[in-house]
Amino acid sequence: MAALATASSFYSESILGWSVFGIVLLVILAFCWIYIRKYQSRQESEVVSTITAICALAIALITSALLPVDIFLVSYMKNPNGTYKEWASNNMTRLAVEDSVLHAYYSLYSIILFCVFLWIPFVYFYYEEKDDDNLNKCSQVKNALKYTFGFIVVCAALLLVGAFVPLAAPTNQNTTEWEKIKHLFEEFGTSRGLSALSFSISSLTLIGMLSVITYTAYGMSVLPLNLIKGTRNLAYERLENTEDLEDVENQIEKIKSKCADGRPLSTRDRRSLHKLEGKLQVLKRRDRHLQSAEKNVCLKLCSILRPLKNTFLIMMTLYWRINTRKMKVKYFKLIFVTVIRILFGICFILVAFLFTIALFISNLDKALHSAGLNSGFIIFGTNITNPLNEILLHLQPVFPLDYILIAVITMYFVFTSMAGIQNMGIWFFWIRLYKIRPGKTRPQALLFLCMILLLIVLHTSYMIYSLAPQYVMYGSQNYILQNKLPSPSENSTLSVTRFCDADAPADQCTVTRTYLFLHKFWFFGTIYYFGNWAFIAVFLIGLVVSCCKGKKSVIDGEVEPDDSDISDDEFLPS
Repeated sequence: MAALATASSFYSESILGWSVFGIVLLVILAFCWIYIRKYQSRQESEVVSTITAICALAIALITSALLPVDIFLVSYMKNPNGTYKEWASNNMTRLAVEDSVLHAYYSLYSIILFCVFLWIPFVYFYYEEKDDDNLNKCSQVKNALKYTFGFIVVCAALLLVGAFVPLAAPTNQNTTEWEKIKHLFEEFGTSRGLSALSFSISSLTLIGMLSVITYTAYGMSVLPLNLIKGTRNLAYERLENTEDLEDVENQIEKIKSKCADGRPLSTRDRRSLHKLEGKLQVLKRRDRHLQSAEKNVCLKLCSILRPLKNTFLIMMTLYWRINTRKMKVKYFKLIFVTVIRILFGICFILVAFLFTIALFISNLDKALHSAGLNSGFIIFGTNITNPLNEILLHLQPVFPLDYILIAVITMYFVFTSMAGIQNMGIWFFWIRLYKIRPGKTRPQALLFLCMILLLIVLHTSYMIYSLAPQYVMYGSQNYILQNKLPSPSENSTLSVTRFCDADAPADQCTVTRTYLFLHKFWFFGTIYYFGNWAFIAVFLIGLVVSCCKGKKSVIDGEVEPDDSDISDDEFLPS
């Protein structure tokens, strides 16, 4: 009967963790579908590229959603007093629970490798070849496979390096070269598949770190400040555009007047005329979009209500001047939306400062209390109070509150990364490859975008560890510490309950599989440590730049010089 109750408790708590994960999985799929559909081009959309982008982003988010499940399962093995629950008292049972998480990581990380090194490159190069009208389907597939083969070679190289890199040196330093090689192959035979996969994923996470430093750090400053500052005055912007339009038309007429008597234009004048005509087309498209925006009452009122100074007086004055009840309700809704945007901007900037402070404290803790450079700056627990770590530790016992917070943190990184990518575009060194705009993103750009977001979400797991190291390692596990009392009796001890840390006995605390995956190779930890400092520096620089920049245009991102006359931006709201 006791065994039955134990098994029932084990399955109920396991099912709870995985049930929440299943619900989150459905939410992630819905979010990815809406998100990708929002950004894909309405004119150049392709079914295969859309499905690929949705699946790639979903797999990355699902992988990050495993972190709270892992932490939940290790935390719920123990009671608050530090003793193991009855169902978890057997070491084999604990291993079985953690292995279920490990197998999930195996599967998801393997799919990520498949997406990054095979599926996404193949689809990308297929659509690049599709632009060539002289090629048939068979030639497109053949050329796409040819270019994709290079990615497969890189993947194979990473797996081999990860499998052969020794994690421990031979115990005897006076060994021969043959014995060292023998030791290498002996290590290869013990869990080398895990090491190979871990090395490959860590390498991708390293690229994700560069994307986080480039896009997320900047997006954390530009997104909230854009929400708070709002857009430029619509009437002034349209007046400015009209003046530019008239000025360009006058310049075009002046150049055309030179050939009124039949004389041909010089090469310089023809080049200038072509340039001005292109500029005129852009200004006309801007004028059409500004006219459409001017009809939008929401934008008009938002531009009036944006300044924080005297906002309340302006709102109340305009509100009571509106006669009809219908218009009053509509106006009140618009005021509400504007205020919400400003509040969101303030919340986002406060969250950004919270993350930056938590990251700084964590890095400072590593600098002062870790084993140093050669250990990957690994620390076991926290020595300096970290606000985010404390919040997560206190929320964890009330599952799924910590799950919700982790989901919010992950989505915050996704949205701020997207803001950074939208503002900067996708670059290869000094060459701008693609621009990301809602409803106007080409299939190739969409695949590039999802590749970057996938790598950023991969790095999010390490970012969360940096923000809350003790929470990621042990969750809310406690252990019993036996302290000897200064008493004549030899058996006088005092039992004290403490949070699990490096000083805890190995059999008293279970480390999450996420942590083991992140710290399989120490040198990655060293690179991530310096990457965190770079992230803080870029965020502060981006904050200064965002504060100095002016307000965005009302039609920001809707009209670009390289848009064609039949591009998506011609689909204006009525």
